[in-house]
Amino acid sequence: MPLKAVLFDMDGVIVDTEPLHRKAYFQMFSDFGIEVSDDFYASFTGSSTKKVAERLIGHFGMSHSVEEISEHKRRYFKHYFDHDIDFDLLPGVKDLIENYFENGVKLVLASSAHMNTINWVFEKFDLEKYFTAKISGADLQESKPHPEIFIRAAEMASEPKENCMVIEDSTNGIEASVSAEIFCVAYQSSNSEKQQYEKANLKISDFSEIYFQKMKEFFN
Repeated sequence: MPLKAVLFDMDGVIVDTEPLHRKAYFQMFSDFGIEVSDDFYASFTGSSTKKVAERLIGHFGMSHSVEEISEHKRRYFKHYFDHDIDFDLLPGVKDLIENYFENGVKLVLASSAHMNTINWVFEKFDLEKYFTAKISGADLQESKPHPEIFIRAAEMASEPKENCMVIEDSTNGIEASVSAEIFCVAYQSSNSEKQQYEKANLKISDFSEIYFQKMKEFFN
């Protein structure tokens, strides 16, 4: 089965927003008077802000609403998004996107990020023209590691799952892809610490490893 669609995660794959999210989350934690360990924080990777808020409420017995906690964090994130001069696309990802696009592969963005954040990134880096569709986990009933987001993304591409591939960098995202029964590439970046890649079909550290021609080994 040939490769017809690639389902991209965003955070840690297209852009590295993790440092921005970390600053925003820990500022929010401080404001609400809670102490979150590094290990507990690492378990949030790949989850929507709404899902994280639900876990915080359950773990700390917080009286605040999911919406209040989520919006508080998003305000900090937008500030860092607009003012961090080092924020950019990850090395090589624009070339990879263009490679797939030029070879007729449909691209779908499937991220746990809020749609506002997705749109900010797409506008900032002029990515809209390459993608067939975008889907936010924040708008779904279930969050990664549940497979819903990738099942929906494959449907949006109008391609069978066998013709699709996911690019992820988080344990939760990889598990979601595996549960959806979609070929998964794990991108190992310097900011994806404490993530588990064993379940992925392929592990890479450079996007040039998965250009369209090279993926014919797995899709034919």
